[in-house]
Amino acid sequence: MKKDHRPYYIKKFHLKFQRFYVDHFLRPHFESLGKGSNFMRPWHVEVFGSPVVLGDYATVIATPDKKIRLSVWSEKKDMGRIHIGSFCIICAGVRISSASEILIGDNCMIASGSYITDSDWHDIYDRVSTGKSKPVRIENNVWIGDSAIVCKGVAIGENSIIGAGSVVVNDIPPNSIAAGNPAKVVRSLDANEKITARESFFSDPTALSIYFDTMDRETLCGNTFLHWLRYILFPRKGD
Repeated sequence: MKKDHRPYYIKKFHLKFQRFYVDHFLRPHFESLGKGSNFMRPWHVEVFGSPVVLGDYATVIATPDKKIRLSVWSEKKDMGRIHIGSFCIICAGVRISSASEILIGDNCMIASGSYITDSDWHDIYDRVSTGKSKPVRIENNVWIGDSAIVCKGVAIGENSIIGAGSVVVNDIPPNSIAAGNPAKVVRSLDANEKITARESFFSDPTALSIYFDTMDRETLCGNTFLHWLRYILFPRKGD
């Protein structure tokens, strides 16, 4: 992991600025944005159209080269909707595009570069039309692997995992691991194994906040403003 050379107070200012950016620039674009959401580099998150709903304690990680795009657009009135539940994580480069309806449950993990869509966006013969669209439903605690594609009309059952690079064109049953193009079930989860969902991590938000703050104080305590400035202007090997 890359070392953080910032002084503690600089990092705290950065985190406050991110929260300000979310409240001032992003929140108005959501139909609803839940409490406790954590956006990393929110200026690389694009929300287009409405309604887009994001639940409580979401983690959204964007990067300059892999923006996150949540977009709703439809030729039909009152069509197009994205609803993402609580305790979900959305990684860099994720695109979710709706012309009909995309419902994503709680505790879902959507890995980097994944694409979820409920429409073809072009008809086979009429290239002006947005083509056919069918709702997508992703149940609670689903993990969508890196660069996977979830296509229109698909339902993915609770706890299931979609392998990296897979293309999902058919329904995936609950408690399954599916992979390939087209994605097929390759194994089932062990019914005797306990599944721990992301919401357990947020069981005590106050204690969690104190824990991260304490960790920041300890890991950044030796960093000074001049050291940070030197690192930016004159980086050295091992920095």
